[in-house]
Amino acid sequence: MTRALALCAAAALAAAAYLAPAAGQMKAPAPAQAKAPAPAQAKAPAPAQAKAPGQGKAPAAERDATTADFEKFREVLEADNPAELFEAKGAELWKTPRGPKNASLERCDLGLGPGVVKGAYVQLPRYFADAGKVMDAERRIVHCMVTLQGFDAAELAKQPFSTDTRTPDPVAITTFVAGQSRDMKIAPPQKLPQEREAYAVGREIFFYRAGAYDFSCASCHGEDGKRIRTQQLPNFTRADEAVRSYQGWPGYRMTGGVMHTLQWRLWDCFRQQRFPEPGYVSDSLTALLTYLAVNSSGQVYKGPGIKR
Repeated sequence: MTRALALCAAAALAAAAYLAPAAGQMKAPAPAQAKAPAPAQAKAPAPAQAKAPGQGKAPAAERDATTADFEKFREVLEADNPAELFEAKGAELWKTPRGPKNASLERCDLGLGPGVVKGAYVQLPRYFADAGKVMDAERRIVHCMVTLQGFDAAELAKQPFSTDTRTPDPVAITTFVAGQSRDMKIAPPQKLPQEREAYAVGREIFFYRAGAYDFSCASCHGEDGKRIRTQQLPNFTRADEAVRSYQGWPGYRMTGGVMHTLQWRLWDCFRQQRFPEPGYVSDSLTALLTYLAVNSSGQVYKGPGIKR
């Protein structure tokens, strides 16, 4: 009975988050300020305040037990994952003629040919000659919405992320596309110089320290044994843990009952570091996604998942 109630509650939250009418507009992310990259080997900043020995770090056994308990809970919910609701809506949006040009996205080329969705997500980001840019999945979908359907890019960027009353169309479509690569190996290409450059820039961003807290992505995800409260933080510089940056996204967020993509996840990390938030589907986010995806190469992607 407890499992059934949990699944019903999760599904109800997901449905409400998607189907409820919009209630105002979300503030668009401010464009990031260009800064010279710091050396890739920069170390994580020291804590702002001294702590007593042992403070702020739970015993390893306790951390492992907490993580194991949550993973069991996640497995129960993923048996009837609320993300499937967003996948279904994304599939409908992909096929339906919409926008000023009254066109569907069935001619959108995600890198494997016009309209080919199967296996595309795990082979992104990649370079697209028609745009002259390296693009991740959501960025490419937005590009197709603009070029094929006639939507306005600036309007799409005004409310790019999900709230408790609204799920933007690119989020649902990205979830659908991601679901079509379920149980496939992650394999973003690095053959072209533009793709290799995106990886190098993403690596610089990952280690670049700045902002009010002198943080970088590596401050939380560049060493072993770090955590926030009871949540263990994976080390994305290690091949065996890098996949956790990719796995389960797009993800249904249990705290809030909303669907989010990796564009939101990275944008929110910059916000929490007190960095200037990068622009939606910007070069900087795509570069960082390239770094994380390439580091995850060879791992099996399990599809849209559930997050805390």
